Amino acid sequence: MRALGAALAIALAGCASYPHAQEAAPASTALWRPVDSGTGAIAEAKALEALAAAYPDSGSVRLRLLNAQLGAEDYDTAIPTLRWLYKRGYVFSEAVRRRLPELVGAERAAQVTALIREPAEPVDASTVFATIPSSAELIESLAIDRDTGRIAATSVSRHSVWLGSAVGDWREFAPAGAGNLSGIVLDPARKSLWVAAGHIDGGPDEGAGFAGLITMSPEGAEQQRVAAPPGVNLSDIHRAADGTIFASDPLGGGIYRLRPGSDALETLVPPGSFRSPQGLATSADGKWLYVSDYSYGIAVVPIDGKPIERLATDLPILLDGVDGLWRHGSELIAVQNGTSPMRIVVLQLAEDGLRITGHRVLEQAHPDWTEPLSGHLGQGALYYVGNGQWDRLKEGRPDPSRPFVDTTIRKLPLER
Repeated sequence: MRALGAALAIALAGCASYPHAQEAAPASTALWRPVDSGTGAIAEAKALEALAAAYPDSGSVRLRLLNAQLGAEDYDTAIPTLRWLYKRGYVFSEAVRRRLPELVGAERAAQVTALIREPAEPVDASTVFATIPSSAELIESLAIDRDTGRIAATSVSRHSVWLGSAVGDWREFAPAGAGNLSGIVLDPARKSLWVAAGHIDGGPDEGAGFAGLITMSPEGAEQQRVAAPPGVNLSDIHRAADGTIFASDPLGGGIYRLRPGSDALETLVPPGSFRSPQGLATSADGKWLYVSDYSYGIAVVPIDGKPIERLATDLPILLDGVDGLWRHGSELIAVQNGTSPMRIVVLQLAEDGLRITGHRVLEQAHPDWTEPLSGHLGQGALYYVGNGQWDRLKEGRPDPSRPFVDTTIRKLPLER
């Protein structure tokens, strides 16, 4: 039975979920507990239960707890964990769905089978907006100029920006000596693009290149560089209404900002506060920053330096596995590619913006997805990368056994 449990743990690895032994009490806004690689190494059930209480809306910790319970052959406590995941719509892989009832024994098999969901029905609400040629390789994010229709997209693997439109005409611009390019936003005030650079492809450190922010003209000409602090690698970026640029370091776990008129990045949230911060969005009043931690949920970071809080909810939903994040009025739009099924959701915020009061799915389990990535929030629609190709990199280099294909940019209406 131990061998089966170990195999199941491998099958569960990498899925977004959270630890648990009993149903959590109704959520209330709470302080964010710092998380780092050490937190990710916690494997003992009691410690995972405590972690679940601190982050009650993460599926990845629940899956880690389930692994611990199965590994200890503590099947009776595993059943409430399965129930927690079931209520939140989690879908296991086919192999896990088949093996779980066998693992827990005949006396529990029927109960466990009832807590295993079949694959979710696809929700297909988007259309193809543009196609970027395979020569662009790993496209991560994009920005769209509403006035001209021009698209700017970042290529992680080619360290470049690709400029084109819905009808094609793609051209590549590679800032000299830059690291992997990922996040990108428009700056209408400066009539320029902000691009994040850093070493995020998992390859060797040698020749990783410049890390920080790069500004480019809409025609691809480089204008300015702002270096990141030593050891910091930027990925997702967000431009606030006042012109402040916020950037996340998914490896070090810090958040950085560049104030208007400044030529130096400053630390807003120190490294080690998040495990893997991804999407960023400012509140309507500009007083705080929403940050999606890929493993642990969504944080609320006060701009004035007060303690970080967790975005709370009483709804039975998962808030981890969020890659792209945008605010749309009183809602957050989130691309959840780190849970199962993958989906794009709307999170309705309370009037004070500190908790989630409503939830609806815009799209999920699209048959043409590999994994949806980040993109651009436009007028009434989200434009996003529909077929992420991170699996076509091997140790930071293109895998010749899995050549890149054209990247599909999809347009998803926000109202249904």
